[in-house]
Amino acid sequence: MESTGKRFDVAIVGGGLAGVVALAYARRAGLAATVLERQGRVGGLWRDLPAWQDIQISPADWQLGELPLQGATQPHILANIEAWVDHFGLAGGIQLNTPVQSAREDAAGWELSTPRGLVHARHLVAATGAHNTPVIPAFPRTDSTVQEFHSSALRDPGVLAGRSVLVVGGGASAFDLLDLCFQQGARRVVWAFRGTRWFVPTHKPKHIAGSVRGFARLQASGMTAEQQSATIGADMRARYEKFGITDIMPTQAFDVLRDQLIPGRPGMLEHYVEIERHRASVEGIAGDTVALSDGQRVKADVLLWGTGYGIDLSYFASEKIASIRTLDELAARCGCIFRSLDASNLYFPGVGLDGIGSATWSYSLLCRTIMSHIQGTARLDEVAMGHKLNHFDIVSHLAPRDPASYPPDTWHAHYRSIALNTPDGQPYPIP
Repeated sequence: MESTGKRFDVAIVGGGLAGVVALAYARRAGLAATVLERQGRVGGLWRDLPAWQDIQISPADWQLGELPLQGATQPHILANIEAWVDHFGLAGGIQLNTPVQSAREDAAGWELSTPRGLVHARHLVAATGAHNTPVIPAFPRTDSTVQEFHSSALRDPGVLAGRSVLVVGGGASAFDLLDLCFQQGARRVVWAFRGTRWFVPTHKPKHIAGSVRGFARLQASGMTAEQQSATIGADMRARYEKFGITDIMPTQAFDVLRDQLIPGRPGMLEHYVEIERHRASVEGIAGDTVALSDGQRVKADVLLWGTGYGIDLSYFASEKIASIRTLDELAARCGCIFRSLDASNLYFPGVGLDGIGSATWSYSLLCRTIMSHIQGTARLDEVAMGHKLNHFDIVSHLAPRDPASYPPDTWHAHYRSIALNTPDGQPYPIP
C-alpha cells in the first residue's frame, strides 16, 4: 500500500468529540496532527444516535467557554462538536471518509492502513470511544414477531404508542427507555433487569438533576472519596425511600470510585407502580412471547435493549489490544488514566469519560496532557488506576505529572476557584 508520505507527530483515530478536542490541543501544542474519520462528517457516536438521545449532565456542564450549546439532545450535542471544528479552524486537519483498517507499531511509531494509503505517526490517539459497539445479548429466536431495538437504534419512538413494550437493562439507557415508553403512550411496560445502577431519584428534569457542580464543590472542599461516597450515598438512599423504590436499590454501597452519578428520570418515577418488574434476563423469544430467566413469559410487541455498549478495537494489529471488549478491561490496561500499557505512544482518552463529571471538561484536560507528554513537558507514569477518576480529581492527578499545563504555584488555587465559584448555569472555561 502506498504511503501518504508525511509522518505526523500524532494521528487521531475518530472524529467524534474526543478526536476533535484532541486535534484542537495538538494544534495548540504546535504538533503536526491529523484526524482519521470513517464517516463523511464529524460527530462520531453522536452523529449515529437518534434525535431523542440526550446527555447525562446539564447543558452548562457540557458546554465549555463560549462554544454554543442550545440544548441537551442529540442534534444540539452534534452541533456543539461541529462548533469545536469551526471555532478552532480544524477542518483542514480532518480526513473524512477515511476508516482505519489496521493500526500497527513500526520502528518510528505507528503505521495506519486506510483506503487512501498508509499514514505514519510518532504517536497515536485512539479516539474511537469507550462506548462504540451496542451490546445485545445472544439467545435463541424462533419465528419471532417482536420488534427489537437497541437504545442507539430507536429512530422513531412513536412505534411505542399503544404497544406492549419490554425494556431490558438496569442502567442509564434502560432508565431512558422506560421514560420514553410513558412519553410515547405505551400500552404496557415490562422491565427486566439482573441488577440496577445507582441513580438520583428526583422529579426534576434530567438537564437540571444532572448537574455535577455540587459534586465539584464536594471535591473542592477537601472531602475524601470515602466521604464523598458516604454523603452522596446517604442522600440517594433517602430518595429511594421517599419515592418508594427501595426494591430496585442496588445491593452494593454507592462508591464514587466505581459508580457513575446518574440523574433520575421523572417519567419513570411518576409511573413506577405501572411498570411490571422482573429481576431476570432474556432467555429466548418464540413468536410474540419472550421467555425470562425467572420462568415468566411476557407477550411483547417491542423489545428495547438498554444494555449499553462495548468497545471495538479490532482495527489494532495487536491481538492483546484488539481483544479488549469492555471499558473496565481497557482501563486496567492503561496507566495514568489513558496511556496504553500494551503499546508505546498510544493513548485512549475515552477511559477518562466513564466517571462522574463532564465529557468535554474531561477530554480537554486529558488531551491537553497527552499533547504535553508528546512535547516532552509531561511525564506520564505506567501505573494502572484501578478505579474511576472523577471530574476535578483528574486535575489533581495530572497536575504533578504535567507542570507545563499546571503551573505548580498556581494550579491548585485556580482550579479550586473554578469548582467553587463557577455559577451553576455558567460553563467552565476552556482549559
